[in-house]
Amino acid sequence: MALAVMLLNGASFHGGCCRHKVLLSLLGPLLSHSKLYSSYRRPGAEPKKKPSWQNADFSLKKSIDHLKTQLSLLKKETQDYLKGPGGHPVSQHVLEQTRVLWQFRSQEDLNEWVISSDVEIGGKSKVYIKLGRNNQAALLYGTLNTEAPRDGETKYSGYCSMRSRPAVGSFNRKKYYDWSNFNSLYLRVRGDGRPWMVNIYTDPYFSHQKDDLYSYFMFTRGGPYWEEIKIPFSKFFLSSRGRVQDNQHPVWLDKIRTLGFTIGDKVDGPFQLEIDFIGLLNDRAHREEFAYETYDKNTPV
Repeated sequence: MALAVMLLNGASFHGGCCRHKVLLSLLGPLLSHSKLYSSYRRPGAEPKKKPSWQNADFSLKKSIDHLKTQLSLLKKETQDYLKGPGGHPVSQHVLEQTRVLWQFRSQEDLNEWVISSDVEIGGKSKVYIKLGRNNQAALLYGTLNTEAPRDGETKYSGYCSMRSRPAVGSFNRKKYYDWSNFNSLYLRVRGDGRPWMVNIYTDPYFSHQKDDLYSYFMFTRGGPYWEEIKIPFSKFFLSSRGRVQDNQHPVWLDKIRTLGFTIGDKVDGPFQLEIDFIGLLNDRAHREEFAYETYDKNTPV
């Protein structure tokens, strides 16, 4: 590719106006998929006056500041690792029975979450999130619309969701939540009586598992009173691309990426969910390891 660019810049013909036309007719198929040259431009868009790499900011000061920030994060991660699991002493980690993961008291707490809806596929549902009364909870609200987009392909629509942002370590490394010391998810919520799906996303070991999702239902009572909901991790079932899998296995609690909530009960109209906090619980009375049948796909003969 470098040779092609040199030919374009260094070729010499008697007619200067025809120099690039001749070479581009020969090398156009090679350069059409290259980042160095592209003949396509969106209608109405102005032509680029300079290559995209010239728009990059090569500021030395910003690079040094960014490096200092990442090194400080790495230092903190190292100190927490040497201190014990999760940055706590081993004795505290072993005896820990509850832990608050997310508590919604400020806009910074809301910024750790992302909302989405079927608008991404052409739907008409709407979802919003804000702080509740007296800044004491997260208020997730909106309108569900099950009308499918008229694109000739999508058959079903009508969902809204809220999902935590993946944790990122120093130098943009993936970080995981380790919940292996607990056996239940614990929430304090106030809903409007509509059911929700609680989703746990784990980091897959193989690329074909990137759509794997562990889910379980959360039923809200409605009314003016708060309710505390406990969901054992043994109840979560495995699905992939919306299909429940035959081969079920427990959640990998040591490689949790994100947590999410989804509403899609096929009922048009407004919805509302208030979340005070989301935490973990180690219920010593709960001894169930997995609620679903597990079996080998290939039974030995």
